[in-house]
Amino acid sequence: MERFKFKKASFVSALLVTVVVVLLQFLFFFFFLKLPISQFSSMLFMEFIVLLILAYILLSFSFERFLINRVRELYKSLIPTTSFTPSVGQSEDIDLLTTSLKKLNSDQNLEIELLKKEQSYRREFIGNLAHELKTPLFTVQGYVLTLLDGIEDKKIVKKYLKQTSKGVDRLIYIIKDLDLITKFESGMATLDQKPFDIIAVIENVFELLEMQASENKSVLKFDREYPEPLMVYADEERIQQVLTNLIVNSLKYGVERGVTEVSLEVLKEDKILIRIADNGEGIDEEHLPRLFERFYRVDKTRNRNQGGSGLGLAIVKHIIEAHGEKIFVESEAKVGSEFSFSLTLDRN
Repeated sequence: MERFKFKKASFVSALLVTVVVVLLQFLFFFFFLKLPISQFSSMLFMEFIVLLILAYILLSFSFERFLINRVRELYKSLIPTTSFTPSVGQSEDIDLLTTSLKKLNSDQNLEIELLKKEQSYRREFIGNLAHELKTPLFTVQGYVLTLLDGIEDKKIVKKYLKQTSKGVDRLIYIIKDLDLITKFESGMATLDQKPFDIIAVIENVFELLEMQASENKSVLKFDREYPEPLMVYADEERIQQVLTNLIVNSLKYGVERGVTEVSLEVLKEDKILIRIADNGEGIDEEHLPRLFERFYRVDKTRNRNQGGSGLGLAIVKHIIEAHGEKIFVESEAKVGSEFSFSLTLDRN
């Protein structure tokens, strides 16, 4: 049996009804029948008490039935009918409705916050994209207009044409990288997964970047010798792109005579962890959560001067996640950075 609860609304309504009824009887006895008050005061008092109790019970029951029916209608609209149980008690219905309304309110608030964040992200993304495109476009426009004015010195003409070509290349990098990210996000990009030797791929990347490393007086190396091939199952071209982007970043933002070291660790469940660590400038902790966002730059002025599309780490993240793997980053300013990602070993 449900615990009795005093209902203020029902009591006030019952009190008003009872007062009106008793007052009408008082007027009838006093003014029409001309009876002295002493003859009917006790009767009216007892009648007042009885009527108040009966009216309260009747109104309370009717009001509660009406309220519960409305509650159930609201409850059914919030929760699928398959999960609604008519046998639930009245107080439980109200409690469930209250919980559902709180959850609905919380979900709506969360949705509003997410929409605000998405709007802020879109605004920032469009601003960053416009800035990334504006820089090479203005470069190309400036040199082309200068050449159109007429320059007789062939050396200057050649120099300006080279600078124009660099601006066009930068635009091409940005468009290609944006197209690649769009394909990954829409599921259109496909992976050509097959077994290959990850050691050989890393050595190939070292050879490709050897000249850039020598210009920075940096060293590319393994943490130890790996005499045996280490076979993984993935898209070889995409994984080489990941390694290239990470090592290029290490060289680009490293210190003079720095060291970029690649290590491999075999984990449980047929997984391998590939680490790319350096002793470069490092990254402040506040930047780490946003490091893989498109066009996000830790040092905007310096990084734009270094070139590139600003999408390298975003592409790396998409490629790794497309393989069903994870990528991690640890860094400390003035100490260095370590990027690592997992791959599946080929045991066949």
